[in-house]
Amino acid sequence: MLDLGLTGKVAIVTGGSAGLGRAAAMRLAREGARVSICARRKEVLERTAGEIRQAGGDVLAIPADVTRAEDVEAVVKATTERFGGVDILLNNAGTSAAAAFMDVDDRTWQTDIELKLMAAIRFCRLAIPIMQKRGGGVIINVTTVGGKAPAPRAVPTAVTRAAGINLTKGLANEYASSGIRVNTICLGLVKSEQWERRAKGGDVEAVYREGAKRVPLGRMGEAEEFGDLVAFLVSARAAFITGTAINFDGGMGAVV
Repeated sequence: MLDLGLTGKVAIVTGGSAGLGRAAAMRLAREGARVSICARRKEVLERTAGEIRQAGGDVLAIPADVTRAEDVEAVVKATTERFGGVDILLNNAGTSAAAAFMDVDDRTWQTDIELKLMAAIRFCRLAIPIMQKRGGGVIINVTTVGGKAPAPRAVPTAVTRAAGINLTKGLANEYASSGIRVNTICLGLVKSEQWERRAKGGDVEAVYREGAKRVPLGRMGEAEEFGDLVAFLVSARAAFITGTAINFDGGMGAVV
């Protein structure tokens, strides 16, 4: 078995109650990391925390709305008090918001900016000094392939995700000398709870089959595969990888 060197590391996973965040949190915990997960839905958050504990993991569940600066501060404070610091930050919280440009009002733009960009900025601002004191750390910002090559009618998400990719490269360059690596995973079509909600109680597998038609590999990605990629990127095995945007999309992205 490949040792990823994550035993005892402390990770914060935003949007960690379900879907991709849940898969990443469970994978990190399985590798021996101590994990803080945050999300808005307390009951779902606690259920995921219970599953991680049942599997032998060490987890702290913190109900939080990452669009609120005070909640971001509370998550980092609770994590450092419980585990002594932060080594890994996965900025995963977010939801799809895609519409035609003229259909998106100011409030929708601002909401998306707060959720997908400002939340990541605030978490990074708080976590980076802690990582510097610990001699390094790893940050992953979850974005989308649309942040590289936007499709029509894909705002505001395409714009905020592009900003996340830019933030990733800037932070990677600025904090490399502190031993902090920063990368972004650019999602394509990956199975998650968001797709289940879109199915509205219908046949979600039919939704997945339809989505698979757009993917060169002929299927949508699995949440567990996302968790595997996260675990590798934050591990000692990826120590020379920073400042890069990795497409997790089965080949569907228009650019590399």
